[in-house]
Amino acid sequence: MGKLSTHVLDIRQGKPGAGVKVKLFRVEGNTKVLLKTDITNQDGRCETPLLTGGEVVTGKYELVFAAGDYFAAQGVALPEPRFVDEVVIAFGIADADANYHVPIVVSPWAYSTYRGS
Repeated sequence: MGKLSTHVLDIRQGKPGAGVKVKLFRVEGNTKVLLKTDITNQDGRCETPLLTGGEVVTGKYELVFAAGDYFAAQGVALPEPRFVDEVVIAFGIADADANYHVPIVVSPWAYSTYRGS
């Protein structure tokens, strides 16, 4: 049985991104269905997988990270509008029995993702 997880690394400070709001959507055609909202813990991770077991189905998904709100809460001086605000990662799950880890590394000026393990 597969699972989906994520975590956030604040590369501005070189530490986990604690307190980042994360939303998970399933994309069905032109419609996005909100599946879960969570907040990262002190390790920059959600306490439980975003999806697990039978919740993991093949298809298209989006993770939305409230990075701009996170940096504002850290006291970082940000331009208005923010350069990096919501980070949207669109990805697919092709194998419902596999583990998918979709982390981000983020600063107020850049972000990156990869398929982790």
